[in-house]
Amino acid sequence: MKKTAGFLLAGSLLISTQSSVFAAEDVHPLGEYTPKVVSQTSISGDEKVWSFLEQQNRSLTTNDASSEASSDYIRQRFEITKRQPDSATGTDHYRLAQTYEGVPIYGADQTLHFDPSGKVSLYLGKVVDDVYGKLASSQGNVTEEVYSKQDSKQTLSSPAVTEDVYPSDSDNNESSVDSKSLVTPKLSTAEAIRIAQKDTAAVIGSSVHPLDDPTATLYIYAPEGQEAHLVYMTEVNLLDPEPVRTRYFIDAKNGSIVQKQQLLEHATGTGKGVLGDTKSLTVAQVGTRHLLRDTTRGGGIETYTINNRTSGSLSTISSSSSTFNDPAAVDAHAYAAKVYDFYKEKFKRNSLDGSGLRIQSVTHYGSKYNNAFWNGSYMIYGDGDGKVFAPLSGALDVVAHEMTHGVIEHTANLEYENQSGALNEAIADMFGNAIQGKNDWLIGEDVYTPSKAGDALRSMADPTLYGDPAHMDQYKNLPNTEDGDWGGVHTNSGIPNKTYYLLSHGGTFEGVTVNGIGNSQAIAIVYRALTLYLTSTSDFADFRAAMTQASTDLYGAGSTQTTSVKDAFDAVGIF
Repeated sequence: MKKTAGFLLAGSLLISTQSSVFAAEDVHPLGEYTPKVVSQTSISGDEKVWSFLEQQNRSLTTNDASSEASSDYIRQRFEITKRQPDSATGTDHYRLAQTYEGVPIYGADQTLHFDPSGKVSLYLGKVVDDVYGKLASSQGNVTEEVYSKQDSKQTLSSPAVTEDVYPSDSDNNESSVDSKSLVTPKLSTAEAIRIAQKDTAAVIGSSVHPLDDPTATLYIYAPEGQEAHLVYMTEVNLLDPEPVRTRYFIDAKNGSIVQKQQLLEHATGTGKGVLGDTKSLTVAQVGTRHLLRDTTRGGGIETYTINNRTSGSLSTISSSSSTFNDPAAVDAHAYAAKVYDFYKEKFKRNSLDGSGLRIQSVTHYGSKYNNAFWNGSYMIYGDGDGKVFAPLSGALDVVAHEMTHGVIEHTANLEYENQSGALNEAIADMFGNAIQGKNDWLIGEDVYTPSKAGDALRSMADPTLYGDPAHMDQYKNLPNTEDGDWGGVHTNSGIPNKTYYLLSHGGTFEGVTVNGIGNSQAIAIVYRALTLYLTSTSDFADFRAAMTQASTDLYGAGSTQTTSVKDAFDAVGIF
């Protein structure tokens, strides 16, 4: 059975130019300070979100706006994108996004959390201040005198929130330039897509023929230290002549390329029954043929081959009997089911997106291809060259790692660079380790350098074995380039990986003794931190705050588990 390879990379991890990309300070955890508005016995649902934000806006500016004006202002500048009530703990969790004139601001997302009494327990994320001034200045529509006046609005900081946490009230003083004109594009989406495709064609030396219809979304892009732009964000996703997943930010006024990022997630490997073991599979029967198609889990699990090509039709793996003799495909299919079952049984999560997303694996990609990756729609596996890698569907921890990138993409959406990218990689490693269940704390050992026993890509127990740091004193400030591992996303993942090892296994490190709580409880804390608390630009300090709050939710503030969380972060120097 054939299926056209129409799997250009749809949807992906948000990536920006640096870890702390925005001009405003991080929104800090509230700690012991509780804004007076958050004890809200008479307010429920979304109103407690708006009430909290409105109170913070009024306290942080010198403008004596009326409650009604403040309410309108906040509701025009923020959008609730997800509501996640937790009946087990009685807590409520919200994901928010900052907007301006109805246009979302790239990367300016937050999480806001309420305890069972209705008090705010944690607030994390990034917010961009004075969007109007930044856009007007970059578009040459405002004089220096006007911009300085707008940018000089005073703010009043508090113990809970750093100054400039909310958009400045100067956004209300938009008399010099019509604010709508600042967010009105001059390019069409089709023109932005053509610009991106033309640039990719020049890079790869080949014409671009996407199999899926690309899209472009309007954003305000305002990274720290750079001009703000109204942009279209679009992706170019290819498998032929080589895998490409590049995200473009195209200036919607003049068509220039503001930024582009490589999003392709690279993996490790997995093989047969690559290792010769026999696996039980859930398959489908159509006539006399058996297919690697599982309709019992979520939206289904399907496994294909591309027959050692990089383009063309996908063929469903089939057999004339219930026995399959394609080791790489057997492992891809069986391990996809294991990963699905882990998330479903432990967290009641229905597939990678939580809503039954079909899991599709493509095996035998390219010739001796030493990689595997999640492209936003498919898991794609090479067969390896037999020296660096065995077939890259033979290691359960690798398959779980790559599929967890899909979970991350549908939850915190951690940007794939610098500290947020290192968290992305580390959390994928944590789940790979937990799902594999071997507790050898190695990543990729089953398929990496098959002729060398005991070799691996990374060690969570001792990251320094493979040249990765284990403590913040060893943190590597690498350039945000491909040669620099996008700011050290794999390299610096060693630090949160070591944190997780200590939390789960226990031990003494850098003079700090951590009582291990076991993999089951440790990964439950990570899952809650990922799905409820972290945002796209979270850094290591945010990870500590999120893990501490997640443990408090599950086990209590004074529990041994929460104490171990804090001790583990102390041990690696994350404060």
